[in-house]
Amino acid sequence: MGFELKSLIDGVSEFDMVIDVRSPSEFAEDHLPGAVSMPVLSDAERARVGTIYTQESAFKARKVGAALVARNSARHIEGPLAEKDGGWRPLVYCWRGGQRSASFASILSQIGWRAKTVDGGYSSYRRLVVQLLYDTAFPSSVVLLDGNTGTAKTEVLNRVAAKGVQAINLEGLANHRGSVLGGQGEQPSQKWFESCLAAEVAALDPDRPVVIEAESSKVGRLSVPPRVFEAMKAARRIRIEAPVRARACYLTRAYQDLVSDKVLLIERLDRLQRLQGRERVAHWKALAEAGSYKALAEELIRDHYDPRYAKVRGRRPMGPETVIAAERLGDKDLDQLAGKVGELVSQPGP
Repeated sequence: MGFELKSLIDGVSEFDMVIDVRSPSEFAEDHLPGAVSMPVLSDAERARVGTIYTQESAFKARKVGAALVARNSARHIEGPLAEKDGGWRPLVYCWRGGQRSASFASILSQIGWRAKTVDGGYSSYRRLVVQLLYDTAFPSSVVLLDGNTGTAKTEVLNRVAAKGVQAINLEGLANHRGSVLGGQGEQPSQKWFESCLAAEVAALDPDRPVVIEAESSKVGRLSVPPRVFEAMKAARRIRIEAPVRARACYLTRAYQDLVSDKVLLIERLDRLQRLQGRERVAHWKALAEAGSYKALAEELIRDHYDPRYAKVRGRRPMGPETVIAAERLGDKDLDQLAGKVGELVSQPGP
């Protein structure tokens, strides 16, 4: 009834559904990609059973837990699993491959479904992720896509990937946009970020390079795992250069969520007071209030982003670099940039 998870690639492809029976908070922190949450104990129920176990007796905890598991299992069977036919094959896991997954899989097997549990549960999967991102050399050579704020690096990266070039979008996986103005909602947990990243790294063809946007060791509050960052530090670079005006025009298009929400934009500008002082930030806020977004973007680029970028570049060792110049950053221009990046990536590095 046990299934040994040996690989992050196609390891569970023989099953029709992967079911995570851990509590909702455990699932939210991290889970096998593609898994469906069907908790046999809620967070409150799990805490209650644990309290009974420590304060009363293991026997009573198992009895209460079994009743809760049976009740919750019935809801799943009568709900999302009601239409599954007799040939359905689920794979079930809990934290360590213990009683929660064994109990639910046993019930499913008694019905007639060919259910299996993951040996070692989620913990065995997490070990594979850690091994890949922390202990194993990065499988492909890396080419970094670099450039100052507003040079459309992320959009070019996505277009490069659409052309069939291997690419990993760290900002996308981390739900983060690099500038101070660029936050876009809640970031995932570190573990879920690593799960998504590990899935992409495991799928790489080691004989082909992979393009990654130049980042520091942090993407927002999340850390780039060490083996990935080591490969990035040693990588050759392709840097996009564009005039300030073109970059400002691009930023006003790319940050439409901020342009359309002055309150949010001004709130983000306030974050810069410690670095830029009250007077300058007050001027930028006045530009925002007046709707002078391109002028605001140009000043932010000249007075904030470019000086900070130059400072970072000055203290960080860089690999070999190729510069691509673009006069404009419109839709056709970005396609042309992506084509040039793809051509450079396919060429052997120095």
